[in-house]
Amino acid sequence: MNAITLVIITVILLAVIGLLIGVLLVFAGHKFHVEVDEREAAVREVLPGNNCGACGYPGCDGCAAAIVKGEAAVNACPVGGAPVAEKIGNIMGVAAEAAEKKVAFVKCAGDCTKAHTKGAYVGIKTCTAAAALPGKGDKVCQQGCLGLGECVSVCEFDAIHIVNGIAKVDRNKCVACGRCAKICPQHLIEIIPDKAEYAVECANTEKGKLVKEQCDTGCIGCGICAKMCKSDAVHVENNVAHIDYEKCIGCGACAAKCPSKVITLREQ
Repeated sequence: MNAITLVIITVILLAVIGLLIGVLLVFAGHKFHVEVDEREAAVREVLPGNNCGACGYPGCDGCAAAIVKGEAAVNACPVGGAPVAEKIGNIMGVAAEAAEKKVAFVKCAGDCTKAHTKGAYVGIKTCTAAAALPGKGDKVCQQGCLGLGECVSVCEFDAIHIVNGIAKVDRNKCVACGRCAKICPQHLIEIIPDKAEYAVECANTEKGKLVKEQCDTGCIGCGICAKMCKSDAVHVENNVAHIDYEKCIGCGACAAKCPSKVITLREQ
């Protein structure tokens, strides 16, 4: 067999193999084809693309798929808000209900003027690092804001900053994505209705005397707030007052009688 014949045979074999592979790929494509609803791509195009997970799904792709399947409402994206919900509603052919605006809230008022300190913290300047140490930063209170700003570093909307030693949320910028809440090692940040007028600025579960030894402001678990509330919206759990925002009518009776002044009227 000469060289030319060998080359021809090789070319023919390669052509046959290529043809077989092509046929197999076409067959596999038909066999394992998954129908994709065109609306899913359209919804995904409308979503902002932050992939923050605030909707409860793994990124915007997951949110779009859930909306098209009917597992999530058209206003499931808190970042996009009403404008995005309206566009998705048009794609899905349904009216977009107005979603209740929510914001992050930091349950601590122990800033540099109120929280007692035990010394200067010289470790790695992250909340996670400080929380892992026995002393937990420079404050006597072991359950308050550490003030090292990891929440600030994950916020894409410039909605949270360290002010006078504690994290503060700008409710006008916050979209309730929840990233700050997830990264806070002290579990001090919760997502609450933006319309909530009052909030408890403390999460210290120690008994009253110890709380006062750690911070000039702090819930002492006295229960006066719960007694004053006529709508059964305030309860003391594990030595800390909690507000049920579904029941709260914003009367302010709890704040007016709180001896620690830790239930405060939220800044507008």
